[in-house]
Amino acid sequence: MSFKVFMPTLWYFGQGALNELGKQQLPGKKALLVISNGKSMRANGYLERTENQLKSAGADYVVFDKIGANPLKPVIMEGAATAREAQCDFVVALGGGSVMDASKAIALMATNDGDLWDYVQGGTGKGKPIENHPLPIVAITTTAGTGSEVDCGGVVNNPDTNEKMGIVYPVLFPTLSIVDPELMATVPPTYTAYQGFDTLLQATECYISRGINLMCDMVARATIENVGKYLARAVKDGHDMEAREHVAFANTMSGYAMMTGSCTSEHAMEHAMSAYHPALPHGAGLIMISREYYTYFINHNVRGERFIDMAKMLGKEDASEPMDFVKALVDLQRACGVDGLKMSDYGIRPDEFEQFAKNARETTAGLFMADPVEMSHEDCVEIYRKSYR
Repeated sequence: MSFKVFMPTLWYFGQGALNELGKQQLPGKKALLVISNGKSMRANGYLERTENQLKSAGADYVVFDKIGANPLKPVIMEGAATAREAQCDFVVALGGGSVMDASKAIALMATNDGDLWDYVQGGTGKGKPIENHPLPIVAITTTAGTGSEVDCGGVVNNPDTNEKMGIVYPVLFPTLSIVDPELMATVPPTYTAYQGFDTLLQATECYISRGINLMCDMVARATIENVGKYLARAVKDGHDMEAREHVAFANTMSGYAMMTGSCTSEHAMEHAMSAYHPALPHGAGLIMISREYYTYFINHNVRGERFIDMAKMLGKEDASEPMDFVKALVDLQRACGVDGLKMSDYGIRPDEFEQFAKNARETTAGLFMADPVEMSHEDCVEIYRKSYR
């Protein structure tokens, strides 16, 4: 039950929180303002609002708008070069989990020599120590999916090696974060669901992992309960601000869950899927394997009472057996309209499952070590097979 807590991010939460940015003493004078390669930040006015807030705070900025759904290493290196050339002294991430993760990697490489993979632990990464402190980071989340606004890690794809790896260093905690549910109102229903299930499953993994403790339990429960009660409402009506606020809060709590506990191999298994198929949204991949993944642990008779607890947190008040959690999970997927997702729709083939399992176990071995019972290569392959449609 022992744990340690180091989560130094100052965060502003609630409707209108973006308006606080211009009142802050920012960690630099010129920002690399990182956004996605889509249109939403400009079309919805979020970029202009952020630019105005930076001006109010006396900061200049350069916009870098090349981040995709899964951040790619070459784009990270380009962003870092842009930051150096423009002499930026801090980074502002405006977007979802991919933008925030990419911004952390850009902040790291803007001040350190070599290649990003020089500093990656695991896989083909060289695991070199960081020599120079990264640029300070301000995170403004426009989605509720990863909790990246309050954690010290990011996930990046290396297309040369088909690795999707986490880059985790305490120096990558954002200095300041803005969690404003108003910025999430325009997220389409399907992506609201994908992101919400990423939030949920981060917490459920932490709740059954080997790293359970009182602090992690508290924030994981807050995540699961808020997603269970409010996600379907947010999917149904994106402008339901009460629902958006609770799902946004759940998202940030899931970030704290990962910082006080640990995700398990479910995330490793999905990272392998989207490493080979970058068009696959992370949350969608998690949904695809979630039923069979949790059934595996229930069939191995571990964390039974915790599965019953989680079923009740998701609203199944009469839960009395572990499989009630899987039933509650499927019910929520159905309520959010994502229960019919198919791997085949994203070009995934059954003959890839052996490679997925190998990739997951080699690149993110630490997450398998957090599982409540050991999962073999063959077990991974079987979960993929049973999940395939």
